[in-house]
Amino acid sequence: MKIFKNIKPVIALLALPILFSACNDYIEEEFYSGVTSENFLNEDTADQLIVGVYAATRAAYNNHSYRYAGTDVFTVQSEIFSVSSENDYTSFNAPTTSGFWNAHYQVIAKANTAINRYENQISWSANKQTEKAYGIAQARALRAFAFFNLVEQYGGVPLELEEPQSIRNDYTRATEEATYKLIIEELEAAIPNLLDAPQTGRFSKRAAQHLLSQAYLTRAYKTYALPTDFQTAADLAVEAIGTYDIRSQSFPQVFAYNNQVNPEILFAAQWGGAIDADRGNNMHSLFMTAVQALPGMTVINKYGKPGNNLMPTPYFYSLFDANDTREDATIHRVIYADKVDLVGTDNIVPGDTLVYFPKVALSTEELQDKLNRYWVYQPDQYLFGRPAEIPGVNYLYTRNNLFTNFPIFKKFDDEIFFEEGGGARDAFIFRVAETHLLAAEAFFGAGNSTQALFHLNRVRERATGVANHYTTIDLDVILEERALELAGEENRWAVLKRMGKLEERINLYNPHVIDHGGFDATKHLLRPIPTLEIDISPNTMTQNPKY
Repeated sequence: MKIFKNIKPVIALLALPILFSACNDYIEEEFYSGVTSENFLNEDTADQLIVGVYAATRAAYNNHSYRYAGTDVFTVQSEIFSVSSENDYTSFNAPTTSGFWNAHYQVIAKANTAINRYENQISWSANKQTEKAYGIAQARALRAFAFFNLVEQYGGVPLELEEPQSIRNDYTRATEEATYKLIIEELEAAIPNLLDAPQTGRFSKRAAQHLLSQAYLTRAYKTYALPTDFQTAADLAVEAIGTYDIRSQSFPQVFAYNNQVNPEILFAAQWGGAIDADRGNNMHSLFMTAVQALPGMTVINKYGKPGNNLMPTPYFYSLFDANDTREDATIHRVIYADKVDLVGTDNIVPGDTLVYFPKVALSTEELQDKLNRYWVYQPDQYLFGRPAEIPGVNYLYTRNNLFTNFPIFKKFDDEIFFEEGGGARDAFIFRVAETHLLAAEAFFGAGNSTQALFHLNRVRERATGVANHYTTIDLDVILEERALELAGEENRWAVLKRMGKLEERINLYNPHVIDHGGFDATKHLLRPIPTLEIDISPNTMTQNPKY
């Protein structure tokens, strides 16, 4: 297996002399000792500032709750009547601070610093002007990426474009329209100087086209949209797809651990490296139960530990057709033991089945037979609670300490991690299958159903082998295909919001929202600004309505 290296933040004044071996294919920070900002930053070392922006971008992808909670395909693992503010929008108040907000402004601050130093501090030779332009283009694209993630969640945000030099108390939010305008301008300026095939982990021209397509597509639904936004988004998505045919590798191959660098991936957060402590991906811990509490399972097991309290909804599991190869690559329908143990009179050895989640409900006779060898949870038993006992079997449900049991996620399985953290797998951010789905949505919005169906069916065909599965298209069909293809990758909350489908679909498919949800469209289509940001700039910073 190739060793995946990390993108480490730049240290401006003093860096420790750390030495380690690594592969030249990945972004790597060089380490210097006894350097100052004056002699460290020159045209030969300037790229370390850009590496620092990538490092901050990677960290931003360890904040997940705003992307998944309170949607149609993800809910919480608690009792149906329990309150979870981010998921069911009940008692949803502004937090003091926010990891999502802070992480993205770290990206912006580092990008601003890099751009300022590239333009004003470093002396560039005539033959290095292309490198200068390339560095600035990467920083601007990553800055636009951070602003895009922020505006999707919060609406208009402070558009800070200068290197932070002092403590301020006058931060002011721009309008949402101005924020989208800046994002589009930044990406359009960056694209000409980005590379078609850069070093692994770098932001490519096609990645920027994918993001710019998203920005135009999102703006296309707004009151301030231009009439051409849907078509522009569609054209950009087609450019980002290029000549790549997603059918050249299967969905399971895309997620194979030894195939993390593959032509479908337009941009990924790079993790792993020679120093274990530097690994930090936590996606392997998403959407799973505390399997370490099961008999026959060690604490240090191949699945890890849950890193949040989220789970897929029953609706999500219902979407997979029998011929859809994405199901087996996305979820574990079987949990296997890794130690010797005993349940009733059944002796467990490593490799034995512990829990089985059949796709189709078993008959009473089949269920009774299997419950002598392992637990079985039927498709309607994934939410909190214990099924009715089957008398006389080894695997009584009361012998399982977990009250919520469901097929846990598989697509993010890692081979190098420590329980819920320390993962080394890359986190895919943009890949071509999503670009096809952006194209499908954009062409549909532009009134071109023929092209919309082409792109939608191309994704479906790769998964099922069936060409032209869809003959009609609407936003709900696109959302279903996005759920199957991109669960846990896409920002599901933002996609539902973009299409104007959030309230409708959570009231249809999120069991906690159905039971007691408090969604208010005049409030919850925007996230609350952290109160610390209001406190820092009390005379200029404003809160979103009703928080």
